[in-house]
Amino acid sequence: MEHEDYMRKAIELAQRGMGFTSPNPMVGAVIVRDGKIIGEGWHKKYGDLHAERTAFAYCDENGIDCSGADMYVTLEPCCHHGKQPPCTDAVIAHGIRRVFIGSADPNPLVSGKGVRILREHGIEVTEDVLREECDAINEIFFHWITTKFPFVTAKYAMTLDGKIATRTGESKWITGEAARLDVQRERLRHSAIMAGIGTVLADDPLLTCRLENGRNPIRIICDSQLRIPLESNIVRTAKDVPTIIAAMSYDKKNGHGKNEKRHILEEMGCTVISTKPNGGHVDLYTLMLKLREMNIDSVLAEGGGELIESLFRHKLVNRVKAYIAPKIFGGRDAKTPVEGTGVCIPDDAYRLESTQISRIGEDILIEGRVAYS
Repeated sequence: MEHEDYMRKAIELAQRGMGFTSPNPMVGAVIVRDGKIIGEGWHKKYGDLHAERTAFAYCDENGIDCSGADMYVTLEPCCHHGKQPPCTDAVIAHGIRRVFIGSADPNPLVSGKGVRILREHGIEVTEDVLREECDAINEIFFHWITTKFPFVTAKYAMTLDGKIATRTGESKWITGEAARLDVQRERLRHSAIMAGIGTVLADDPLLTCRLENGRNPIRIICDSQLRIPLESNIVRTAKDVPTIIAAMSYDKKNGHGKNEKRHILEEMGCTVISTKPNGGHVDLYTLMLKLREMNIDSVLAEGGGELIESLFRHKLVNRVKAYIAPKIFGGRDAKTPVEGTGVCIPDDAYRLESTQISRIGEDILIEGRVAYS
């Protein structure tokens, strides 16, 4: 096996922690001696041992001596005390001879310091092994640690003619099973899932992760007027699935009925967040600031069209995942994925960079990072 092969194994291990490590990164580690893997580990969930220490724990439990071995790790080893002690200490104590690193850690507490400490102790360090692939698995973490702002993915499924429902409002199902399974993986990858009240009123969704052994994202419903029905699936399951209702704030004179409903929603398990009005809607920027305070590092925005357009208009969308089905609905009144007022001229369009196109079952996925001017 070559260096890249061992790092790809570490990447595979890292991805096993998807959905459970945030706001920490996903990290995998492989220990190799004489061309043979003698230990491996990954960061399994937030607060648990980091990948390097998990790999060392396996070796220690099985009486495997790591001295003189190589370690492949997808992210620069940490060198500070957090919920776990520094991984650099463990690497040094176990006598590792060489360390191969995929991504540099942008965390100011680490950022090059981990590499420097290892080198100061005579350990040979090779950086940027499969850097692009290692960076990709922690896109959310890198954004979060450098901006302290939630990473927002706008996701939608549409037909070839750009419709997200028929003229009668029917939308199940636009895409095939493979694409819908990929969406479930995205729900697992993100800390929260966001939808507008229109989606709730039209579809009465659960907005849960239906993967085996998965984890439900925190549900965020943008509901300016607190119109969400108390008998909706969202409210009925709020004590089992963390649920945030984002509404506009009201004064005592005009908001008596709303404040009463807020109290009922909170009794039923919802957390109600208020923001100042912005054009008659929830102020999304203020909402993101409040989500940041709650340590929510990522949001999967699933619609509807007014919400998605508003997120774009406030320059809050970081990535787009558009699933396109080989179908035609037609109809001038059929809904589209991005509505609102839209841009005035083509040059003002929201543009994607680093786009990727892939087939998922019978459907096509186009995704890319949003590039704001």
